[in-house]
Amino acid sequence: MEFQFDFLVIGSGIAGLSFALKASSVGTVAIVTKKDKLETSTNYAQGGIASAIGKDDSFENHINDTLAAGDGLCKKEIVEMVVRSAPERLLELVEWGVEFNRRGDGPLDFDLGREGGHSKNRIVHAKDMTGRAIESALISAAEKNPRIRIFENHFALDLLIEYEGTKVGSYVTSQKKVCKGALIFEKETAEVHSFFAHATVLCTGGAGKVYLYTSNPDVATGDGLAMAFRAGAKLANLEFVQFHPTCLFHPKAKNFLISEAVRGEGGKLVDSKGRPFMHKYHPLGDLACRDVVARAIDTEMKNSGDDCVFLDITHKSRSFLQERFPHIYEKCLSLGIDMAKDPIPVVPAAHYMCGGILTDKWARSSIDNLYAIGECACTGLHGANRLASNSLLEAVVFSHQAYLDVKRNIESWRKDSFPEVPLSATPYYRSSTQKEQSEMVFIAHNWDVIRKIMWNYVGIVRRDKRLSLAKNHLVQIRQEINEHMPNIPLNTDAMELKNLAIVADLIIRCAIARKESRGLHYNVDHPKRDDEHWKHNTILSLDNEWEFK
Repeated sequence: MEFQFDFLVIGSGIAGLSFALKASSVGTVAIVTKKDKLETSTNYAQGGIASAIGKDDSFENHINDTLAAGDGLCKKEIVEMVVRSAPERLLELVEWGVEFNRRGDGPLDFDLGREGGHSKNRIVHAKDMTGRAIESALISAAEKNPRIRIFENHFALDLLIEYEGTKVGSYVTSQKKVCKGALIFEKETAEVHSFFAHATVLCTGGAGKVYLYTSNPDVATGDGLAMAFRAGAKLANLEFVQFHPTCLFHPKAKNFLISEAVRGEGGKLVDSKGRPFMHKYHPLGDLACRDVVARAIDTEMKNSGDDCVFLDITHKSRSFLQERFPHIYEKCLSLGIDMAKDPIPVVPAAHYMCGGILTDKWARSSIDNLYAIGECACTGLHGANRLASNSLLEAVVFSHQAYLDVKRNIESWRKDSFPEVPLSATPYYRSSTQKEQSEMVFIAHNWDVIRKIMWNYVGIVRRDKRLSLAKNHLVQIRQEINEHMPNIPLNTDAMELKNLAIVADLIIRCAIARKESRGLHYNVDHPKRDDEHWKHNTILSLDNEWEFK
């Protein structure tokens, strides 16, 4: 089946929804999401949105904190644009129905929390469920909009790319890629549909599931990154994977984050004997940036042999904890951990991709009419390490930037007719609803192997030898996948494995290329930051493997 829209949005988190709500003012929008529309990383975000709106704060403070966290790789002009846009974007979220905690009646009179790396209290939040509050409000607004259509349980397979080139004889001297939409697999019917659009927007989130331990939901398999790479788009800085320092350590807790706001309210990291340790690693102690805190916890665990460390906020009253962190409090209590009396067992876990599809200030990728917003994009805001609570802010700011760009171009785009047949992409596997048991074992086995390789060899602390081993393993796994995939019925498990393997391979290659330690990339064989040779992005694409700029 063929569908035609002005805009195709792949992903239903804050980035996709906020773009769709704005773009619907100038055209029709399809939102495609591979599971339930609420199953997004946004929905699990606890902390909030950073904005310098406090009386003792300033844009300059927020800019400087972001640049410091980014460890020399942020684009200053992008940081300034995002930070200065924050108040206006917050007011838009309120207009769409998001209810943030307030301290007064003024338009921007929000209650402000504090998180690691921030010099001031500037985290606008909805208790400890900010993402859920945003997701619910935006979904509600989108469902009421007659120009937006949401396709749940539809998996994006590949982008549809049109090539425009200049030929001299039989040779193409120049080629321009233009995205015309995507091939979409409908799970219920097992059919592949062509979704044509004047502009396609990837809002597919991150790739936390490439690691054995992650705070991300199961949908975070790097689909947008893999699709963009296969289409020839440029990707950048994939070596910078942020590990959140405090994921709940409990056999019955899956992917549950203990918000950085707990440390912002005075929580202390302690070892198994109750001794604080962060003062040994950074002057900011427990409020140091995430890369510092995650490495400190990793070091403490390796030195002690313990399975976890603990986050102690027992000095706060029970009533305060129940009011400020109701979701975290109830989750811990359900597992027998009373935050008011017991330190919370925590470990680092893969949390956020600071690299991604390379974009400009308008969220445009290196392929015409293809945009990327949110965690799947590399905008220049985060550099080598994301400052806490800048991610939701980045999503709403670049959604607005992309909207401004498509608004300028939509009338000229409409002059071009849609292609009659799919262009560059075709279904890779035979379409069938039947799954043989042996094939599913193949998928499950390789999924587990990839995640263990990435955790053990490409984790918080890296070495050249371990990275080389990981690269060799991934070469073999990708060969095996390419050999067996043509015989596997088309299904989302198979596609996620294919995407996961590509992203894992790209992360490893970027990590090997960077011969220094900076931000989230720490290699004990190259322990120093090297601005002379490495103060630049690591950019790679299918067509031209490496650029350094």
